[in-house]
Amino acid sequence: MTTLADATASRTASRTPALRPHRIPADGLYEGPRLLRRTPDGWDERPYERFEVVPQAATIGAEIRGLDLSRPLSGELRAELNRALLEWKVLFFRGQRLSSRAQREFAGNWGELESNPLLARGDSKDVVRFDKAADAVPTFENVWHTDVTFRERPAMGAVLQLREVPPVGGDTMWADMAAAYDNLPPEIRARVNEARAVHDYLPGFARFCSPVQLAPFQQEFPPVEHPVVRRHPETGRRMLFVNASFTTHIVGLGRAESDRLLRLLFQQAQVPEFQVRWRWQPGDLAFWDNRATQHYAVNDYGAHRRVAERVAIAGDRPY
Repeated sequence: MTTLADATASRTASRTPALRPHRIPADGLYEGPRLLRRTPDGWDERPYERFEVVPQAATIGAEIRGLDLSRPLSGELRAELNRALLEWKVLFFRGQRLSSRAQREFAGNWGELESNPLLARGDSKDVVRFDKAADAVPTFENVWHTDVTFRERPAMGAVLQLREVPPVGGDTMWADMAAAYDNLPPEIRARVNEARAVHDYLPGFARFCSPVQLAPFQQEFPPVEHPVVRRHPETGRRMLFVNASFTTHIVGLGRAESDRLLRLLFQQAQVPEFQVRWRWQPGDLAFWDNRATQHYAVNDYGAHRRVAERVAIAGDRPY
């Protein structure tokens, strides 16, 4: 026996219009809700007692207020700042105006400092200076990357201070690579969880440096393998660990398949919900977890000058 509900459903179905064939190109980014977890499961949420934390985005980036970083850190303050770094991935400090020595001393609270012979040097071998004068050719900017993943032990973190800020532009952006991993489609996560990729300094530096400049470092920095998804050594959280500057291919895949998968993984850093953007003022300082983030220096300041100094902290072997 046909009911009224059955008849109504039948008439509705018969009126449903037919749609022409359509598809979204494979490997695109899709709209919809994102999983935005700032911290790993089981994280101990406690208030901060020695400074104020002002969030700048949903999962990444917080301004720290109430500290003078030119003063030595107590063990308790260092521990609380480290907890904030693990929670927010990048910390911002307004108007610190540290000397290069004070900047090095602050970074040294987190371990041995590393030098980078491929970049311009500041006051000492472990200070890198980015001086983008008005007539300089822009280099080493505007690409999403994680620093020095071409090393066997990439940097744990970095401390960047802006000495001179252009009147407009010159911001820096960071992306949360744990959120980037969390939001991969399940079938992609399954493919990359145990995968390994090769990293090399040449692709990133050959855009701006000559073979004569780069050749001497080939033995010092041979290609290295790292996991595509690394575990954070302090939180245990999974994070994407490939980047467009230094990752050349995924081990065991043909070139076309590797390139296609890497393009999809590189795109994850470009999702605004996973990002924070900092508008610099002179003397500002940023301290980021290089294990958990990528960053992008925005090259939109034209003929103006931008001067920054960076100190990097030696890291561990990714696993």
